[in-house]
Amino acid sequence: MSRVRRAVAALLGSVLLVSGCADDPAPPPAPLGMAWQELRLPPPAGVAGAAMVRDAAVCDGRWFVVGAVRDAAGGTTPAAWSSTDGSAWTPMRTDARSYYGRQNVLSSVACQAGRMAALGGKVGGAHGNPRTSSWYAAGDGVLHEVLAPFVLFGGSEAVNVSRLDAGPRGFLISGNRVSGAAVWRSPDASEFELIERAPQLAADPSGETWAFDAVAVPDGWLVVGGWLAKGRVDRDVMGWRSADGRSWQRLAALAPTPAYEELQQVAMAGTTPVAVGLRGGSFGAWRLAAGGWEQVGTFGSVRPTAFSGVRSLVAQGDRLFCVTSDGDAYALWDSADGGRNWRPVALPAPMAARAETSVAVSGDGSRLLLVSDDSEAGRIYTAETPG
Repeated sequence: MSRVRRAVAALLGSVLLVSGCADDPAPPPAPLGMAWQELRLPPPAGVAGAAMVRDAAVCDGRWFVVGAVRDAAGGTTPAAWSSTDGSAWTPMRTDARSYYGRQNVLSSVACQAGRMAALGGKVGGAHGNPRTSSWYAAGDGVLHEVLAPFVLFGGSEAVNVSRLDAGPRGFLISGNRVSGAAVWRSPDASEFELIERAPQLAADPSGETWAFDAVAVPDGWLVVGGWLAKGRVDRDVMGWRSADGRSWQRLAALAPTPAYEELQQVAMAGTTPVAVGLRGGSFGAWRLAAGGWEQVGTFGSVRPTAFSGVRSLVAQGDRLFCVTSDGDAYALWDSADGGRNWRPVALPAPMAARAETSVAVSGDGSRLLLVSDDSEAGRIYTAETPG
């Protein structure tokens, strides 16, 4: 299948097949109120413009926000901020080393054991494809762009690069190639190795695979996404487990249904992987049980558009917070029981879901960090996790 056909199939799957394929969810309870406090992101030295924020991460007592600065003409410069307490923020120095790197919008950030890394991109070139760069920061506190061959993330085999995640074994990027689901692995984010056409992870004559996100698990890595069996038009949930990022084992749904289902974000709720994604016209939550994925919860509703889906997921012990887009607006949800039951959480302000807007959530064990961008300015908020 060509790259264009795969991309069209993915879009049709996420946009057209969502509607009318699942039981109507029960009306949600009243939104949970939170005392959001807006914080200030100081501008990076020598860069004028509006802050763009796309993602956040917290680990080992360090807080990170990534995005870009947009100037009056619409040009962008990669930007990142760090904090030791989640309240006072400092711009990080960036060391861009390529033409497109100097224009990157950083879209994903992860950290582990004192090392932080980010993933960014900028549309460009003759075909208008995203030009992806990876970045890392270590002891010097500078965010360095990693120079890499164009074909590492792009080229004729490229489809998309999704998210960056971190764990004890290093860093893992999830994404897709013409051959199906793929990953990029690195022990320290200073250089990534592409793993494509891997048995079980990649597509094969029996069906197509698609990867969205990953999480570190005690025995290695867990990637989540979807599976489209040959001859069918609806995806089923799928995951893949690996000890080393090279060899993968498929983890299918324990009870597949006729509904269109896929896993888009995953986190560790305590010691159990929980993934959230689309389930027909709703959002669904699945837990990894012995032998595969067990569907445990359904919430919200989805209007089929290109902007529908699960945008962010963070765990605080057994508790989960999830950002979704129903196609019209973003919403924040809370599950106190590992994904079985969900209630909406009041956002600091309504946020329309469009290509140029973004909302994501992160946090430590007691506070949430929310980043939002309405296309005019990026803002960050914190709030104590409600009891």
